[in-house]
Amino acid sequence: MRRFLRDNGLSVALFGLFLVSIVGQVLAGWRALAEELRLHAQPPIGFLDYLTTGHFLSATFENWESEFLQMSVYVLLTAILVQKGSSESKKPGEANPEDEAPERRRGDPDAPWPVHRGGLLLRLYSHSLSIALVTLFVMSFILHLAGSTRRSNEEAAWHHQPTKTMGETLADPEFWYESFQNWQSEFLSMGVLVVLGIYLRERGSPESKPVAAPNSETGD
Repeated sequence: MRRFLRDNGLSVALFGLFLVSIVGQVLAGWRALAEELRLHAQPPIGFLDYLTTGHFLSATFENWESEFLQMSVYVLLTAILVQKGSSESKKPGEANPEDEAPERRRGDPDAPWPVHRGGLLLRLYSHSLSIALVTLFVMSFILHLAGSTRRSNEEAAWHHQPTKTMGETLADPEFWYESFQNWQSEFLSMGVLVVLGIYLRERGSPESKPVAAPNSETGD
């Protein structure tokens, strides 16, 4: 167990923080919705029932959507574009190990099995990270749309107003306001990390260049 935690400490810590945060969100959101229901003279709902409400689904997948968008865009842009001096970038004008043709390693016994198989499987595997992240973004976007629709219809029921379809929600400026307010912050944070990483350091972090490295040094 000690070795497992040592070798997987980063993922264990991150998923642990995620669980703590999602539990906190659910508890706080449940109480916040209970107050809204009280103000609208609506009956309270149970804790487990809250997990299927638009209040929870819309807020949760609105954030997941922006995070997966950030990661997928970051992976794709760093495969194409460079930023001289940034540890987040490939080295401009030089051969980078990330660009090596995987077919050259087909004889390596330690290479992943799709490398040995080659063909279409290898082509898909060569872009599997971006495919997975884009898929998670699309799924989160759809669930955000569905959650926002449910949230809107729940509020409409309180006021005896007509309900909406997902298509109507998709055309609603409020839905896109929710999305763009998160997207812009993700793109800003990526840009800030890329630029600050040129001049600032964090000793011990692989996301930073070595403390004594010149500002002009790019990549590993």
